[in-house]
Amino acid sequence: MSHHIKGRSRSQATLFPEVLDDFVSANNPVRVIDVFVDELDLNELGFLGVVPKDTGRPNYHPAMLLKLYLYGYLNHIQSTRRLEREANRNIELMWLTERLAPDFKTIADFRKNNSKGIKQSCRTFIGLCRRLNMFSDAVVAIDGSKFKASNNKSNNYTPKNVQTQITRVEKHISRYLAELDKRDNKEKETDNTPIEEKLTWLKARLLELRTLKTKVEAHPDKQISTVDPDSRLMKTSGNQTKVCFNLQSAVDCKHHLIVAHEVTNTSDRSQLCRMGKQAQAAVGIDEITVLADKGYFSGQDIVDAQDAGLIPLVARTDTSASDKKGIFNHSLFKYDAKKDVYICPANQDMRFRTRFTDKKLIYKTYACSVPVCRACSMRDSCTKSAQTRRIRRWEREDRIERMVSILEAKPDSMLIRKQTVEHPFGTIKFWMGATHLLTRGFKGVGTEMDLHVLAYNMKRMISIFGVSGLIKELMTKPF
Repeated sequence: MSHHIKGRSRSQATLFPEVLDDFVSANNPVRVIDVFVDELDLNELGFLGVVPKDTGRPNYHPAMLLKLYLYGYLNHIQSTRRLEREANRNIELMWLTERLAPDFKTIADFRKNNSKGIKQSCRTFIGLCRRLNMFSDAVVAIDGSKFKASNNKSNNYTPKNVQTQITRVEKHISRYLAELDKRDNKEKETDNTPIEEKLTWLKARLLELRTLKTKVEAHPDKQISTVDPDSRLMKTSGNQTKVCFNLQSAVDCKHHLIVAHEVTNTSDRSQLCRMGKQAQAAVGIDEITVLADKGYFSGQDIVDAQDAGLIPLVARTDTSASDKKGIFNHSLFKYDAKKDVYICPANQDMRFRTRFTDKKLIYKTYACSVPVCRACSMRDSCTKSAQTRRIRRWEREDRIERMVSILEAKPDSMLIRKQTVEHPFGTIKFWMGATHLLTRGFKGVGTEMDLHVLAYNMKRMISIFGVSGLIKELMTKPF
């Protein structure tokens, strides 16, 4: 006799609960989705179809479709076709949608046509978190992460790879022309039709590539993506290149909630102040500390952030080429603010010499006198110039030095940044199944990331408050 647990006979009659609500436990996260969406004023948020038309076929209420999407993004189901299948077999979705099962086209159109409403829903949830005092520490970490676009690398063109393809096509044309000449020299007649057809195609392709090269060289970014025009070729981890979008996010360091996000197609540089301002507005606190890695280090951007009331703490990057040249690094020259001089490693004063402008920024140069520099015993380790070693200083360098001193007094800041901002990226990419984005263009990708962020924040709040606790807050706190 078997000692395994036995199942029930498939042919035996059973009595299922008469109420669908009995299938969904009180602590099921799906109940949070239901309460949150029901508490929203969808018409005010900008959703289409809230007020039905008097004529024509009735449409699905946007609340039901929003619930369907939130459930999907919380449970690794972002594809509209998969959502269609799940709506017909998933008991939790049957409960959530009241047994409505729209087709995939209806589901896809809802996401495409309601980008404004979805974005506002995401912001509304952040507003709820703010009213629950989730951002009292006023410290956020900012970072960017590359998400693979729905655009193959072969459909992205830069001046270099276009020229490579042109050269390859020209070689093929030359080879086929040589083959035709070789056949013409033979007495025996052969059928040249296949080669001539290939030549016709190659010449048309060559003309197409040359036209594309002109467009690429005229493009401000010097690259064109033909499938998703807004995506760009970017460097990713492991020094690889992929056609991506760069998701910028600001994450609260206390509860790891994403307070602000934005989809871009540029690098992290010059994103600090803009993301800091968005985080500032989201948490409702003027003076917040913003942590960022060295990819965000830009003097002007840091100063702009300080002027906006932020306290930026950005890891400083060393761009000096002195080490490669075998001479003293810029960091070995110490600035004396009272005397307005630099002290070189030989303990000599380097005085102000001239002022110049580079990329709209004003710099001052400092140098020792020529006789002192030439007589210095450390000259060979200091400069390769026939004149003197010169140090340049940005006119607002004191603002950067002040930030660096604060950062040095808080040595754990960069570790906190890493522990804070990397977690949401990893979670969202895991939900995506480590695949590419499903939508295209800034609008579509932005809506897709809004749903990801809203689902992520909701999951975090469920972890903090629990299902029943969050439902209580949702029903008592006015949106």
